[in-house]
Amino acid sequence: MEKTGIGEDFTTENEVQVVRTPARASGFWLFRDAQSASGAAAVCLLVLAVYYQVLGKLVWDWWTIPDFSHGFLVPFFAAFLIWEKRQTLLGVTLAPVWSGIAVIAFGLMILLLGVYGSELFLSRVSLLILLAGLILTFGGWQLFMELRFALLVLLLAIPIPSIIFNQITFPLQILASKLASDLLPWFGVPVLREGNVIQLPLMKLEVAEACSGIRSMMSLFTLAVFYGYFMEKSNRRRVVIVLASIPIAIAANAVRILGTGLCVQYWDPDKAMGFFHEFSGWVIFLVSLVCLYLLHHAMSLIPIKGRQR
Repeated sequence: MEKTGIGEDFTTENEVQVVRTPARASGFWLFRDAQSASGAAAVCLLVLAVYYQVLGKLVWDWWTIPDFSHGFLVPFFAAFLIWEKRQTLLGVTLAPVWSGIAVIAFGLMILLLGVYGSELFLSRVSLLILLAGLILTFGGWQLFMELRFALLVLLLAIPIPSIIFNQITFPLQILASKLASDLLPWFGVPVLREGNVIQLPLMKLEVAEACSGIRSMMSLFTLAVFYGYFMEKSNRRRVVIVLASIPIAIAANAVRILGTGLCVQYWDPDKAMGFFHEFSGWVIFLVSLVCLYLLHHAMSLIPIKGRQR
């Protein structure tokens, strides 16, 4: 049947609308067709080719340095955050922005500074900047806003710079030794403190870098983020839980040193510095988790004014 000119134009316009509407509604935005899937795979392979040495060293640090062993959990948590938002991500309208190219360029510049300046922190953070730029370039601001928390969580997997780590560790050593030396006389143990060294009647107790509490603090801080996300709906209370993990970790470490001093004085110095010192670390960390739970339970007794998300 032959169509008139007007009908032909009308049909063509409707056909164009039918074809374009599903593309704007975005099925699964990353793999909506073979071309998008192959493009995403190519970008992932390119990122891995650029960062494989950086990522390899990062995983090695997680494995070999106890202070950063919690890093293994962080990528799984970030992946869960993305999976939990999958329905929201399905409805995101892709609106690529050119500013993402500038963010990618900035990330690569930070990578070069980190590699040639031998600064691991910069080279590792550059990956997150690069990912943010890729999200903006291919997805736009709406997609970036939906994924921003997952990107921020990945920062927990990156060890803090050595210069900052050292600046934090020594004050923590002094604080822990001071708290313990203030508490020991309450239990009949005379002490003399010189910096991070506590002189007991039977021996000297040195609060070394490994006993500063930085390891338990970072691990507890990370677990507090996980706990707050899963167990609390109020963002304000989540922040309180995360921030409370810092003084809880400091207090718990001081209690651990106190227990070691008491064992040296009233039990056996060798056992105190051996079995008890190692075993008490796990016990005190569990106690810290219980303290977080009790804090959350206490906050839950206070009604929330208004709705917070």
